[in-house]
Amino acid sequence: MKSKKAGESILDIEVTNISEHGFWVMLDEKEYFLPFKYFPWFKNARIADISEVERLSEKHLYWKNLDIDLTLDMIETPENYPLISR
Repeated sequence: MKSKKAGESILDIEVTNISEHGFWVMLDEKEYFLPFKYFPWFKNARIADISEVERLSEKHLYWKNLDIDLTLDMIETPENYPLISR
């Protein structure tokens, strides 16, 4: 295991806030909002489970305890990924 240099962030992903409407994820110094309207699987999840997120690749996030994986494109443009099939 290689340590980071002093002053470098060791977190590359973090859930920064959770509200009744959704939650925010900080990734590479950019914050993303995931509204429960578009991501209903998180609405009744435990805070600990929402907070435990992994970065599988540069643009792919995974919540192991919830078995949910999302790409950044899904997060940035959820309207392109409807919950109901057509």
